[in-house]
Amino acid sequence: MKSAAPAAVLLALAVVLAGCAAQGSVGGPGIRSVLSPIDQGEVPDDTTVHDTDVPAVARLDADLRAALTAASDRAAGEDVTLRINSGWRSPELQERLLRDAVKTYGSLEEATRWVATSETSAHVSGDAVDVGPFDGAYWLDLHGAEFGLCRIYVNEPWHFELRPEAATEGCPSQYLDPTEDPRMAG
Repeated sequence: MKSAAPAAVLLALAVVLAGCAAQGSVGGPGIRSVLSPIDQGEVPDDTTVHDTDVPAVARLDADLRAALTAASDRAAGEDVTLRINSGWRSPELQERLLRDAVKTYGSLEEATRWVATSETSAHVSGDAVDVGPFDGAYWLDLHGAEFGLCRIYVNEPWHFELRPEAATEGCPSQYLDPTEDPRMAG
C-alpha cells in the first residue's frame, strides 16, 4: 500500500514556496529575493504617475494615484513635471533602505528620522509618494492641498500622502520628522 504522505508533503511545500514568492522572497534572512529591484518598488529614472506598468506606481493606493494624476496633469499645464522618485515599496526594499540609513547615520535612532520600518512605512502600504525634481516637489507643496496631497514631514520636502480633507480644510501641521509621527511608534 502506497502512502499519500509524500504527495501531501510536496503539496504543502509548493504552497509554502508560492506564498514566499508572493511576498517577494524564498527562504530566510540572507537569501536574495526572487523579485527584481523594479518589482520590489525601485523606480526607474523619469518615472511619472502615468507609468502604471511600474509597480511603485501601480501599487499605490488608487485614490492617491488619482490625486497625483490630477496634480501632475495640472502641473504639466504650468510647465512643471512631477516625477515619482519613490512610491510603493516591498517590505524587503524598505528594510534594505533602513539598513542603509543605519550605516549612513550611525544608529537606528538617527536613521528613523529618515526611513521608517517596513511595519510602519506608508510606502509599504502604498500610501506615500516621494516627488521630484525640486521644482516638482515645490509645486506640489504649494498646490497639493487642492488635490488632497500633503507634505507630512518638515525634513522631507519630497514626501506626500493623501489627506482628502485637505481640499477644504488645508493640510495638517507637519511633523518635524518621522520620529514625531505617532504612526511610526508601531
